[in-house]
Amino acid sequence: MGQRECALENLVRGWQGRRVLLTGHTGFKGGWLGLWLARLGAQIRGYALAPATEPNLFTTAGVGSVLDDVRGDLLDRVRLEAAVQEFAPEVVFHLAAQPLVRRSYADPVDTYATNVMGTAHLLEAVRKTPSVRAVVCVTTDKCYENREWVWPYRETDPLGGHDPYSSSKACAEIVSAAYRSSFFSVEDGRVALATARAGNVIGGGDWSEDRLIPDLIRGFCAGKPVLIRRPQAIRPWQHVLEPLHGYILLAEQLLSGEQRFATAFNFGPADDESWTVERIADSLAAGWGDGAKWIAGADPGVHEAGLLRLDASKARALLGWQPRLGLQSALEWTLRWHREYTSGRDMRQPTLQQIEEYERRLLTGDWAANSPDKT
Repeated sequence: MGQRECALENLVRGWQGRRVLLTGHTGFKGGWLGLWLARLGAQIRGYALAPATEPNLFTTAGVGSVLDDVRGDLLDRVRLEAAVQEFAPEVVFHLAAQPLVRRSYADPVDTYATNVMGTAHLLEAVRKTPSVRAVVCVTTDKCYENREWVWPYRETDPLGGHDPYSSSKACAEIVSAAYRSSFFSVEDGRVALATARAGNVIGGGDWSEDRLIPDLIRGFCAGKPVLIRRPQAIRPWQHVLEPLHGYILLAEQLLSGEQRFATAFNFGPADDESWTVERIADSLAAGWGDGAKWIAGADPGVHEAGLLRLDASKARALLGWQPRLGLQSALEWTLRWHREYTSGRDMRQPTLQQIEEYERRLLTGDWAANSPDKT
């Protein structure tokens, strides 16, 4: 057996048969993570509401076929605690959330309820479930007090948030830290809890409202110019598999029981990968072809951060994680996925193909090729 096969076998062995609870499995990031963990051999129970859009990754990629699909609200404590305790997971990935800035302006109370109390309910369920050893709570890069400066934010920078979504995620960070200090001390061997703050993720199967890539894809498919609100805004863009790889590495280290991993981690791209919205839109339009185009809107809408970068030095130093798939490649993978979807393909195999290709490159270090089906 070659070196690549041995390395992949070791990776699979680490998750083979491991019981994992995944909240938010019907969402974009949760669907990708569910498919990846299932590929690694984990036994997964998902807990989430029904998919928020039609179409959605959960249905088009057949996520429900690889896990135990439990539908429920984070605010339903009785149902949530029963789902966690009955399954008796060893690892918990908490991704369920109200994830949209503009929706948080329209419904701030629901945003706070889901993102703050939902997190508290999940951690309380964990506290009552002796089998749990590791928890990764996923928040956002927007949890920082954004001062619109050029320096990337570190995990030690102040939390904050101008809008209800951002501040609700800062609150979720504080709730997680309080549970870690009060109930999940690593020294007592009970539960290791970490939070993960990722940048703007892109990839196939995201049809969320008021997000740049889904809006562009919908417009391109309809043959209509896409209205862009903030062309000069800068975000830490990255393919969805990049932070998910970080979450998996973080969970593996939490299982080791070392205190230094039970804390907050940033997962973001290199500084030169923080493109403007305009550059992203131009690249996608050129890649899509067929006359795809966008136009700048006169009204920027509600307040959103204009400049945001993350410092992922801590993840590099402690986890050995680093962004690997360049943004141009990430855009090409995203376009390829949606091109295949519009051709009528069953998207389970193309989605798994991209996961497999990402794994292959992790093992070989070959990140030069852009196509996800090259070997």
